[in-house]
Amino acid sequence: MFKGSMVALVTPMQEDGTIDKKALLDLVEWHIQSKTDAIVAVGTTGESATLEPDEHLEVISLVVKQVAGRLPVIAGTGTNSTRTTLKLSENAQRAGADACLIVTPYYNKPTQNGLYQHYKFIADHIQLPIILYNVPGRTGCDMLPETVERLAKVKQIVGIKEATGKLARAQDIIARCPSSFAVLSGDDATALDLLLHGAKGVISVTANVAPLKMHAMCEAALAGDQALATKINAELMLLHQRLFLESNPIPTKWALYTMGKIPAGIRLPLLPLDSRYHQEVKEAMQNAGVH
Repeated sequence: MFKGSMVALVTPMQEDGTIDKKALLDLVEWHIQSKTDAIVAVGTTGESATLEPDEHLEVISLVVKQVAGRLPVIAGTGTNSTRTTLKLSENAQRAGADACLIVTPYYNKPTQNGLYQHYKFIADHIQLPIILYNVPGRTGCDMLPETVERLAKVKQIVGIKEATGKLARAQDIIARCPSSFAVLSGDDATALDLLLHGAKGVISVTANVAPLKMHAMCEAALAGDQALATKINAELMLLHQRLFLESNPIPTKWALYTMGKIPAGIRLPLLPLDSRYHQEVKEAMQNAGVH
């Protein structure tokens, strides 16, 4: 169910930080027409850290309603509090999401057993499939392959977004877990390598800006057409890299703004893209054939 190019969707905002609902719905429709394989709402790229709980639920509900069953909707519901994560996951379930993407708890540094108990508690209390999310560069918390292996035996837990960018780490997880467990790349620059080594898809920042090409790259890789996938990925590589010139989603929102897809808004403590990076991001967009 969860495979291919899955966009980590931005949350469009006006310059005062209010959510632009029309732009959100238009983005969702554009992704459906652009063959995006699934939408992740209110993940890191969707500025989950600065959305209020009612906004969190509203964005998921709007995305689910617009998608209308045409592709899976995955809701980002992870926090560093198990109780809060459960509440957000229950809200996502009520809103009609197809799965929850739950990041490892950040800042409070749980042990590996603490991570296991955190995810198992959520899995025991909701009916939705759960995708684990490991991004130690942001969270200060690294979920080790043996913990993933343990969690893969929990019925509701169906996959992991592995965002370390380390191929050997992801291969270790693939080797340890059943084939039904979906290992998904969380790092665009290394996603192709991972797809060619057994991953089932990518939860992608680049797909915000170049959805058709990300879908085509994933489709070719999953079909075993390494030559075509490599060719498409080469056209996207500058974008993979330069969408992280400043903290995600700063460059991505600026790119979408220049494309006329969203207003310029982003919430403090994030700021719009520094002007010194404008030309570099534009060049990456041109290289990928998007404007």
